Amino acid sequence: MTSKQISIRDIAKTLGISPSTVSRALKNHPDINEATCKRVQEYARRMHYRPNVLALGLKYQRSMTIGVVIPEFVHHFFSSIISGIEDLAYGKGYRVMICQSNEDYLREVINVQALLDHRVDGLLISISKSTLDYDHFRQVSDHDIPIVFLDRICNEISSDRVVTNDYEGARMLITHLIKNERRTILHLAGPKHLSVGHERYQGYARALKEYRINIREELVLRCDTPSKVEARKSQILSLANHIDGIFAVNDFTAVAVMRLLQENGFDVPGQIAVVGFGDDPIATMVRPMLTTVEQRGYDMGSEAARLLINRLTEKEEKAFQTKIFPAFLKIRESG
Repeated sequence: MTSKQISIRDIAKTLGISPSTVSRALKNHPDINEATCKRVQEYARRMHYRPNVLALGLKYQRSMTIGVVIPEFVHHFFSSIISGIEDLAYGKGYRVMICQSNEDYLREVINVQALLDHRVDGLLISISKSTLDYDHFRQVSDHDIPIVFLDRICNEISSDRVVTNDYEGARMLITHLIKNERRTILHLAGPKHLSVGHERYQGYARALKEYRINIREELVLRCDTPSKVEARKSQILSLANHIDGIFAVNDFTAVAVMRLLQENGFDVPGQIAVVGFGDDPIATMVRPMLTTVEQRGYDMGSEAARLLINRLTEKEEKAFQTKIFPAFLKIRESG
C-alpha cells in the first residue's frame, strides 16, 4: 500500500497557516519571514513533500521539465555542470532530463528530438566535437523553444550563453610559461570549429604576440584526447627535443602527454613544462601536480539553468545574454 503524497494544503492545515503562505515560503518569497520559511521547508522535507508537477504544468501551460545535452558524463567538469543545473532547477520546481551525445553529432540530433518529443520547455546544450551542422538547433529555435548554450556554444544561433573566459585563461597560462623562460611552446589544440578550441588557441597566440614570439604552425597539433596523444606520440617525441613547454587544451590531454614525456626520459618540468585547462581532480593526482586553469562548472550549470528558467517565466522579451565566468590560474608543479 502506497502512502498518499502530501500537498501544500496538508502542510498548511498541519502548521495552521494558509496554503498561499506555504507556497511562498517554499520559494523563499521575500514577503514571508525567515522563521516561517524555515519552519515550512523543514516540515516539507521531513514529510517528503514534492511539487505537483502535473498541476504546475497545467497552471503555467508548461511541462515543468528542461532538457540537457552534454558531450560526456565522465568528465568532472560536465558532471559539475549537471549538479549546478539540477540544484537550481529542482529548487524552482522543474525536472531535468539529461542526455549524453558522446561527442557524436547524430546522437546529439537524436537526443534533441527525443527531448522535444517529451515536451521539454527548454534546452541546455553543450555541443559535441563532431557537430558542424546546426539545423537541429535552428528547428528548436524556430519553434520558440528557448536554448541556452554552455561551455561549447553555437555562434550561428541567437541564444543565451554561459561560458568560461577561455581566451583569457589560455593567455594567462602562456604568459605564466613565458615569464618562467619557456618560449618554444607546443600547443595540443582542440578542433578549430569548436568554440573552446578556437578561444584557447587565440589566447595562446595572443600571449606569444605580446612577447614578440613568432607563432609556428608546426607547434600547433590538433590533439585533444589521450588517445590522440598516443596516436601522435612519434610526432610529439620528435618535437620534444626542440621545445620547453606544452599547453594542452584540457587536463586529460596534458596528463597523457606528461606521462609520455616521462616514460621517454624527459624531465617535467625541468626540460619541458606542461600545463592544461579545466582543473579536473586528476590535476592533483599526478606527479608533478598539473598547472592548469580552473573552470567553475557548478556555477556555470546553475547560471545556465537560471537564464533558461527566466526566459521561460518572464513575460517581457529580453535581449539574449552571454555570461562569461572568469578563469583562475592554478599554479602547481608541472610548469
